[in-house]
Amino acid sequence: MRKLFLLILTTAFTAIGAYSQSGDTMTLRPVNAAYTLRAGSAHIADTYLTPLKYSGWTVGFGYQRQQAAKFSPERWVMQLGVSLDAQRTLNPAHSANMWSAAIQIDYAMLWRAKWKYGLSFGVGPQASLIGGIRYLERNGNNPASARAAFTFNATGYAAWHGNIGRQAVTLRYQPSIPVIGAFFGPDYGELYYEIYLGNHSGLAHCAWWGSYFRMDNAVTLDLHFGATALRIGYQGGFESTKANDVVTRTCLHSAVIGVSGDWISLPSGNALSKETKIITAGY
Repeated sequence: MRKLFLLILTTAFTAIGAYSQSGDTMTLRPVNAAYTLRAGSAHIADTYLTPLKYSGWTVGFGYQRQQAAKFSPERWVMQLGVSLDAQRTLNPAHSANMWSAAIQIDYAMLWRAKWKYGLSFGVGPQASLIGGIRYLERNGNNPASARAAFTFNATGYAAWHGNIGRQAVTLRYQPSIPVIGAFFGPDYGELYYEIYLGNHSGLAHCAWWGSYFRMDNAVTLDLHFGATALRIGYQGGFESTKANDVVTRTCLHSAVIGVSGDWISLPSGNALSKETKIITAGY
């Protein structure tokens, strides 16, 4: 009797262990990653440097990583984005150059829902960190202007995954708007050397729609060729700040091209089975 009881117990624990392992391997969360290049037009006004609006070109590189969340993969998606941008703009007389560069890092948690016909949408909070600099060659005392901001944003997306003829495609639109945060802004005419010497008052400002407004828009079309997709699209950005009598305006329009795809990491010796459930993050 004792041996029979031990045999039943051992069988039960073995079954539970096998079920748990099966639960770990039956749900896979591939990483959807995209690498893009963009180029287009730039329009910049920064009254700390000059009262004139400068126009020219912009180029950039973007990386985006998405994955279904581990705690609720059907409903939540983690999204990380990194952008590097550079601009060269000219004054209306084409007699002076302004150079700009910036980096932007975004992290979002998106609640999503799927509809029929390949439609899906998501919405959620996003944290954004931006740092950059503008340099105006012709200025003597104030040749550079720094940019820095940390904001909490509202973001979301709408996507359609289907076929155009025999071609599998994913069409996606995602906007992002800051709600609250903080940004850097010196006094009008204040030298950065004065800040270096210790004049730190009035540099940090509350970012809200009355003093800091930014809207990022991205429209992309992925053309799927097996596990990899060709991504084309449009990316636009508008930013406006006002603090200490200094006003800035930035407007960027860019065409986008790149590659994207889903990558799955499997433990050594494991293979996909018919029971494996794959939850994608891109749509």
